[in-house]
Amino acid sequence: MKLFSQIARIIVGVIFTFSGFVKVVDPVGTGIKLEEYFEVFAQDLPSLQGLFMFFAHNSLFLSLIFCALEVILGLATLLSYRMKITSWLLLIIIVFFTFLTFYSAYFNKVTDCGCFGDFLKLKPWTSFYKDIFLIVFILIIFTFKNKYANSNQNILMVIVTAISFGIGIYAIRYLPPIDFLPYAIGKSIPEQMKPTGIKPIMEFTFLNKKTNEEIIVKEFLLDTLTYKYVSMVTLNEDKLKPKITDYSISDRKGNDYTDSTFVGNKLLVIFKDVKNTDIEQVKKLKSLIKTAQAKGISPMILTSVIQADYQKFSEANGITTPYFSADATVLKTMARTNPCLILLKNGIVKGKWGSNSIPKIESLAENLK
Repeated sequence: MKLFSQIARIIVGVIFTFSGFVKVVDPVGTGIKLEEYFEVFAQDLPSLQGLFMFFAHNSLFLSLIFCALEVILGLATLLSYRMKITSWLLLIIIVFFTFLTFYSAYFNKVTDCGCFGDFLKLKPWTSFYKDIFLIVFILIIFTFKNKYANSNQNILMVIVTAISFGIGIYAIRYLPPIDFLPYAIGKSIPEQMKPTGIKPIMEFTFLNKKTNEEIIVKEFLLDTLTYKYVSMVTLNEDKLKPKITDYSISDRKGNDYTDSTFVGNKLLVIFKDVKNTDIEQVKKLKSLIKTAQAKGISPMILTSVIQADYQKFSEANGITTPYFSADATVLKTMARTNPCLILLKNGIVKGKWGSNSIPKIESLAENLK
């Protein structure tokens, strides 16, 4: 049992460290997922609506705490650091996440738990079973918490804590240092919108009329005298869909401009919101847009803001660059800061900059080489 407890410690430590790391590099994405959960709870539990909406409004802060804590607890477990308190925190967190994944799967409320951020998408029930798997090992750790030889790596854990929160804060202020999204630098947006070409793998369920037994086969049975069709499942359904399915750009009149963004050099200036936009950042953007046009880079402003609100904003700040509408969810995926810049060359992402790192024209030209 002592050996088994050490194996459980290593497995839990590795999973928590990895899961936390792929999320802490993009806490905004996890914050969006937490906000979705809290809004669902607020709707389903109206008596606690105020509490859950408070959590929803502070989801980014909570995301940073959860993501960094996962990394810290994962490494603490691997180092066998203060296992009494570490095992308690592991148990509390896994119970919380197991509840979220069960609620998501059972009531079909949130289709992706975000357990591994955007690095790996898991179906709701898969996420729940993964948490059950972890609960078993964490309970073993909890049972043997007094048997572990605790290390005294205080300085190392302080460094781990500082680095974990530092990565998360950097990602919030600028952009994810490691981007797992389909709009990452080097990726082609139009290529990811094409059909995958993967052949679907089907399973058909039929009822044998003679024996009254159900059978599962790979091909559709034409013998209707013997078999009755029951259902069909596509086993690799997730792999059939293009990675990007909802990228769509239109002008004020509803005309489609999606394909035009893939022609030549384009500088996409994304405004997810205009209420809390920094005026100094807007001034820098205006200057960059002007010099970019002179260098043959066509600027396009993308926003999900209501047209009337954006027009007021643009008039107040003297922005004359044409603007286009895009889905709010798409822009949240494309841009983790507000505003955000994406440089495209024939649809390939050549550069991305957050609101606190607006580049100079030299950077744009360098990225286009």
